[in-house]
Amino acid sequence: MHSAATSTVRLCATLTLGRARASAAAIHLSSATHNGHRRHGTRKKIGLFTKANVHERKKTIDELVVPQTVRRPKNGVVLEFDGMENVSREAKGSKLDEFYRKPIMRQMAVENHMNSRLYQKAYTDFRSYCLDAPLDAALQVTFCDIINSNQSVDTLFPFFLTHAKKVFPHLESIDDLRLISDLTQPHNWYPEARTLHRKVVFHAGPTNSGKTYQALQRFTNSKSGVYCGPLKLLASEVFHKTNSLGVNCDLVTGEERLFATDNYHPSAHLSSTVEMLSTQMKVDVAVIDEIQMLRDEQRGWAWTRALLGVVADEVHLCGEKAAVPIVRELLDPIGEHVDVFEYERKSSLTVNTFGLGGFENIQDGDCIVCFSRAAIFDTTRKLEKRGVKPAVIYGDLPPGTKLAQAAKFNDPDDPTKVLVSTDAIGMGLNLNIQRVIFHSVTRPPNNELLPNYSALQIAGRAGRYGTAFDDGRAMTLKHEDIGILREILSQPVADIAKVGIAPTFDQIETFSFHLPHASFVNLLDIFTSLCSVTEKFFLCTVDQIKSLAVEIDNIQLPLKVRYTFCTAPINADDKPVAAAFKKIARRFSNGQPVTYEWLYSDLLQWPKEKPTVIAELSELESDYDITDLYLWLSLRYPDMFPEGDEVRAFSRQIDEYIEHGVDNIIELLENSLRRKKPVSVQKTTQSKTSEVSEADADVKSTTKRQGKRKSVMESVRNLLSPEELEELKQELRKADENSKANQE
Repeated sequence: MHSAATSTVRLCATLTLGRARASAAAIHLSSATHNGHRRHGTRKKIGLFTKANVHERKKTIDELVVPQTVRRPKNGVVLEFDGMENVSREAKGSKLDEFYRKPIMRQMAVENHMNSRLYQKAYTDFRSYCLDAPLDAALQVTFCDIINSNQSVDTLFPFFLTHAKKVFPHLESIDDLRLISDLTQPHNWYPEARTLHRKVVFHAGPTNSGKTYQALQRFTNSKSGVYCGPLKLLASEVFHKTNSLGVNCDLVTGEERLFATDNYHPSAHLSSTVEMLSTQMKVDVAVIDEIQMLRDEQRGWAWTRALLGVVADEVHLCGEKAAVPIVRELLDPIGEHVDVFEYERKSSLTVNTFGLGGFENIQDGDCIVCFSRAAIFDTTRKLEKRGVKPAVIYGDLPPGTKLAQAAKFNDPDDPTKVLVSTDAIGMGLNLNIQRVIFHSVTRPPNNELLPNYSALQIAGRAGRYGTAFDDGRAMTLKHEDIGILREILSQPVADIAKVGIAPTFDQIETFSFHLPHASFVNLLDIFTSLCSVTEKFFLCTVDQIKSLAVEIDNIQLPLKVRYTFCTAPINADDKPVAAAFKKIARRFSNGQPVTYEWLYSDLLQWPKEKPTVIAELSELESDYDITDLYLWLSLRYPDMFPEGDEVRAFSRQIDEYIEHGVDNIIELLENSLRRKKPVSVQKTTQSKTSEVSEADADVKSTTKRQGKRKSVMESVRNLLSPEELEELKQELRKADENSKANQE
């Protein structure tokens, strides 16, 4: 019986070894065959982040995976039979080191997806396991045979490989992970759209050519339809216009849902921002506006998704002619034909041969386009110095403030006749502009020349068909820039070569099944390191999602909730917003509803006064973004964010405060530079808090929720160049001297 037991144990160990060797050989053969096919197949780019990062060295999956701790068994099997002898720790260590040094072992490790780093880490843990832990029967027999019967140390490899897959679980499913992260055929992600043979019409033309009008005619005349726009302003405009024509239309943006009737009776027509498009809802006609946004580094994925996934019999695309070839290329695998209609600009656009030269040459209907807030404030100050009070529009302003500033500029009875704006005017606002004046022909942070498609979009805002400024002009502020602008605008816009794409939640979730111990941040890193995209695509949004994921990495949330939070449309670089995002996530994790009272009083510490310095205006802009975040989350988790109506009213109040600040932007700037508030505000502050010194009140801003107070002066330094700052200081000194002289 003892002999039979011995034979059985040795046979089991032999079978285990045999199966492991066969598995290793199969993996070896499969790897060699796969590499051979890849060598002769179509080359793919692996793991692109965004177009901006393609030149950065990306980390490989081997650098990103975190080794797992392998549990040591408490009790091992004690083998006692003829020929089975105890093996010393020193002897095992010697043979393990011999195994590690053999080149063939390293080669086999590479064939099983282990580079030198993984091989070394896996071996270190395997060696510790073999020397210090009770071993299973097969491994004991193997060591005995190696040491006492001079068997090759190669027989350890199957045991090493099994152990390595416990240390690095991705080795077990690396091929599955590569398959999941294959983003080369996104048209297959939308089965509902693939059941239709869609008619696709491309309305191609420049700004002010009427291309979108033609598409919207089909939208309003159809039995059912969806409009997808790039901005809340545009979606809201289509919503109101369609309803005014007697066609019931609902509105869906990331933060708001409005119904023509009520939520129990949804309309057959819907106006939405492009990210909110449902790829399951069937309609007769879909309009996708500004289709050239396919190339946008952050949001391009939404247009690609809409183009490939909208379930409509008829799809109308509006945008630049440069997008036609890539649209045809994307739809060719589906067998969908694209009919192209080209439109000419309805009003003329002339590019001047000279610059403005100076603000003394400003005219009614002028729009000065700047590319930084510093330039916005400096330009506004110089205009007001000449008695010209402009409207001001820049990207961080709420939609309500933008509309109010645009309305002042457009109103012939309003004294506001000049507009100072960033490139936010490029789309979404109807403006009566006669001349677009480029403050510069470069944009920060790297002072790169404006791309011609962006310059054309901005210049195209000059001249509006059917208004007093029917014919538009484009020029520069400085004479020396006009030649560069003319050259930029004269160049043909290059055809779009690549479009944005993003992984779906289902792909990330499936990834997590194979890597259950990986954090969400680690999952994103591994996904981007493995994902494959063809030359037509680049990966976008992952950097934005990851930056938010880092903020809440230590907060316990289900994967789906964490993913949803991290796709919120907020700027992670805005520290107050990022801090609020983290506090909201923690409250959500604790199961506490995020109430209006908590948001208003505890998080944002309201009530507040209207802004009197630039820092307070910036703080209000962050407050508005935080209320926007609340509204965005309330549409996805209404039980945890139950007071959307109250918060929406609160956001309107913040909007009014911001509008007040923008209307008095120069006063805010001067107050900031003087490092003090107006006397009336100081008296109010002193009466409320006698403990706070006047010096503290002068220097500090009101960002209480951060626990630190930021120097107003430093805030202004970040907005103006040293020369502009010194010039403004001199002006303020002169004004103070004149004031003192008058008092004397």
